[in-house]
This record gives sequence, C-alpha cells and structure tokens, in this order.
Amino acid sequence: MTEIRVTDNLAAVRQRMDAACIQAGRSTDSVRLVAVSKRIDLDLVADAVAAGQRLLGENRVEEALARQGDLITRLADRGVTEAAVSWHFIGHLQRNKANKAAGRFDLLHGVESPALAEKLSARAVAENRREPVLLEIGVAGEAQKNGIALAEAPRLIEQMSALPGLDVRGLMTMAPYGADDTVLHETFGGLRRLCEAARLRTGLPLPELSMGMSGDFEIAIAEGATLVRVGSAIFGPRA
Repeated sequence: MTEIRVTDNLAAVRQRMDAACIQAGRSTDSVRLVAVSKRIDLDLVADAVAAGQRLLGENRVEEALARQGDLITRLADRGVTEAAVSWHFIGHLQRNKANKAAGRFDLLHGVESPALAEKLSARAVAENRREPVLLEIGVAGEAQKNGIALAEAPRLIEQMSALPGLDVRGLMTMAPYGADDTVLHETFGGLRRLCEAARLRTGLPLPELSMGMSGDFEIAIAEGATLVRVGSAIFGPRA
C-alpha cells in the first residue's frame, strides 16, 4: 500500500465519520478516530500520522512499547514530532502486564476486572499520578470475549470508579462479529444507556464511549460513540 493510498483511505474514513455524525445530528468533532496500528508496517503508520492522524491503537504491550520508540524515528524523517501521537492500548490487558502498560499510554481501553483496576490504581498512587482508563463491558454477553458482565456492570463500574489514582473516562465494548444492524444497535445503544446510568450513580462525567470498528462504526456513531477504532479501512489487511 502506498503513501497516497493510506492518505486516501484515511480521508475516506473521516468522510464516513462526518456523514454518520451529520446523519445522527451530532457535531463532526464529537467523535475521534483511533487508527488501529497493531501489526501494521510502521512506515504506513508514519504516513497516516503525517497526514494528520493523531490517535493510534495497539493491543500487545511489549510490541506496542517497542513500536512507540521506532515510530519516533520514522516521524522525525517526515518532520513530525513525537508530540503529534497519542497512544491508546485497545487490547485485553493481562494483570501480569499491567505494570508494563501503566503510565505508557494516554488511554487504556480494556480494563475489565476489579483485580486489574486495583493493580493499576496501586501503581498510579505509588507514582503520584492518575491512570486514564475505560472499563470494558461485555454488552453482547459473548462468553469468548472479555468484559464485565452486563448484570454486574452497574455495581462494578461504581466500585472501580472510586479507586484512587484511577481516572475512569468512560466505557468500551465490542460488538459480535458479523452481527446484523439490529444487534449492532442493541449492543452500542446498550453501552450508551449503561454509561448514562453510571453517570448518575457515580457523579462522574464519563465522557467517552469507545465502540465501533471498520465495518460498523457508523452505527456506533449513531448510538453515541466518541471513539471509533478503525484499522483495515485505513491500512488494509494485516500481516
């Protein structure tokens, strides 16, 4: 894939996002794009950043940390500074990798257990800082996927949001693979309604809803997404 193709794909995704926002009666700046850069050649990622993409999503801790450093060199060759990039961790974060991820990402999307939240909380308190996170909810109830069970979500959101050092910014979910539009609306709408209820329970703003990927982000935007995670529509198939 050439630089021009990446740039064109990125522009096409942004146009789709803008159209979905307008269709939903939302401001076009109310949704941000996380370009899913996991396992993508870093020259292509650098092309996207040079074209204005700022949020990058990775899902393997060690690999992501190594790529953060490597990307800086490629960006410098294009006259782009490191400050242009905001790294998001969008994968399943194992508890034994929590200390490696802590403090190294601008947002952790997938905190899905009290034990993981407590570990991140303790590390943040020890370092006198706050760890920005999203709580992952298994809205669709798929046993093979991670996430807090929907029945347990109200109680656990309140419990985890109260932990010191943890800056809970909102919620995240994944829709079932290949789901039809009805299921997608139910899944994404369910997360939005859960977040609305959690705002009342916790008194926190919880401004972020991370939901929607390449094939379904328009429906996610219609249901209130503020962050959409898009990879293949920008970079093509992964190796």
